[in-house]
Amino acid sequence: MNISLHGSLEIAVIADAHFHDTKADFGFAGVEVDGQRLTMRSWSDTRQSTRVFNESADTLLAALDQVAERGIRHVVLLGDYTDDGQRTTTESLRRILTAHSQSHGTAFYALPGNHDVFGPQGRHHKKEFLATEGRPLSVTSDPALRRDAVVVSEEMYCEGYPVGLRPMGEFGYFRRPQYLHWETPFGASDADADRRYWVASPDGRNRYQLMDASYLVEPVAGLWLLMIDANVFEPLGGNFVDGEEAAFIDSTSGGWNAMLRTKGFILDWIADVSRRARRQDKTLLAFSHYPALDPFDGASRAESLLFGETNVVRRTPGEAVEDALRAAGVTVHFSGHLHVEGLTQRGTEQTPLTNIAVPSLVAFPPAFKVVRATGQNIQVDTVEMSGLPINTRLVQSYLKEAEISGEARDPAFSAVNYGNFLKQHKRALVRHRYFAKEWPARIVDVIRDKTVLDVIAQFLATKDAKSSDYEGAAELSMLDLIADWYCLRQGAWLSLPHIEPQRLKLYRLLASNFGRDANRHDGSVQSFLEIFFAALGLFLDRAEGGSPSLTLRMPTQGDSVPA
Repeated sequence: MNISLHGSLEIAVIADAHFHDTKADFGFAGVEVDGQRLTMRSWSDTRQSTRVFNESADTLLAALDQVAERGIRHVVLLGDYTDDGQRTTTESLRRILTAHSQSHGTAFYALPGNHDVFGPQGRHHKKEFLATEGRPLSVTSDPALRRDAVVVSEEMYCEGYPVGLRPMGEFGYFRRPQYLHWETPFGASDADADRRYWVASPDGRNRYQLMDASYLVEPVAGLWLLMIDANVFEPLGGNFVDGEEAAFIDSTSGGWNAMLRTKGFILDWIADVSRRARRQDKTLLAFSHYPALDPFDGASRAESLLFGETNVVRRTPGEAVEDALRAAGVTVHFSGHLHVEGLTQRGTEQTPLTNIAVPSLVAFPPAFKVVRATGQNIQVDTVEMSGLPINTRLVQSYLKEAEISGEARDPAFSAVNYGNFLKQHKRALVRHRYFAKEWPARIVDVIRDKTVLDVIAQFLATKDAKSSDYEGAAELSMLDLIADWYCLRQGAWLSLPHIEPQRLKLYRLLASNFGRDANRHDGSVQSFLEIFFAALGLFLDRAEGGSPSLTLRMPTQGDSVPA
């Protein structure tokens, strides 16, 4: 039946909410603040993670409040909706979404991310929390790790497919009476057993029939939401207990590159859906947790030269993904996973492909997207969450933790709002994660406690330049510059209001005068800095070319249909 979308419809797209329940019961008392018990992750763990934990509950609720205030009745959850798929966390999230749905008539459509479910049987987790007195406490779901200082709780376990999907089942994963149309790559059935495919290890010794959670839903006449499960669990060769965690490559770095290797049937289904959408004049929007195009649009190419195989490098989709999705007729795809604001466009007028990267709620910059579909066009706007207030109870606990450990007060604890807190978290992340895990140690030794002027002195000498031309370089630490480098990388145009204008002017000078193309790296400190400053210039270009609003034309019946 040919039914096109009449009028306009708004859809909120929330990526990487990473909900952690600060009221969860994992078998220990939690930390007490102002007479209230909180199940809090430690700051020492938080500053080594690319996301914050304890702030996630407040931020998700605030985002849902924004959705309600705007009168939006459809919300896509773009994967990693839970902290790490813990049983109690997933159940708490289900209750929150159900309550919101009942109060506001909102329909949610979920996709699994790499943090929500794992393989066919799930996996154990071990996390660090704060005990009553503010000291760190380990909590695990693995009985084999039981120790005097370790709490064992079954609620910490992350389920696999299909068990891990069931608490969220009413949010798109299974057919609902109100849907005008619903299908999977396998047909009309929503039964677990009817949504399976075979995978095998390279040596052929391990074969599994795994479930795929992709689905197509028509929530209102004329609008198709193509929800693609891009989690890929590739079996390893060797001897394993059937279905155990160690038997699979983690889906985290696989994404669409791995989809091409193991889920070719999804591409065939996508092509069929795309053809039907054009012939029936449906507005088709595609979603998956993983980016289909490089969300940094090439601006992070220098990263592999500077740091080698980082998470970003491993998770960047190759050109074959672009070719496959364009051939399948995908025109607009929304992604999460990398906690980045980004717009990447490829292809031709006949076969365009746009990937819209949606930021996380729990990493700088915090935001979600609102899509307004009008049939022939969609408009995509950004709702930033930086202005949220700081939860003082959480800060009090961080301060208690720092006092017990004898550490200095982190600047994040004095943040004026949520956006500033996440920016300071990025600074802590540089010191405690990136320097420790990704940066070459000898480069860190050279720049760790230096000002920008100290570091560029060698460039000034060779170029016969004056330090006075680089206003602010003597007062700005390299640590702060590097934190801004990562903020610009992740936040694009959203990061600009969070960086002082004088700093941005200085960064442009550094990039213009000292940066060079990232085509080779001889291993020297000077070569490293030249590539680093060049990347800073690319991040600035990308940020200054961004916009809070985007309008895209959607294919119609008159457009050519991919063969």
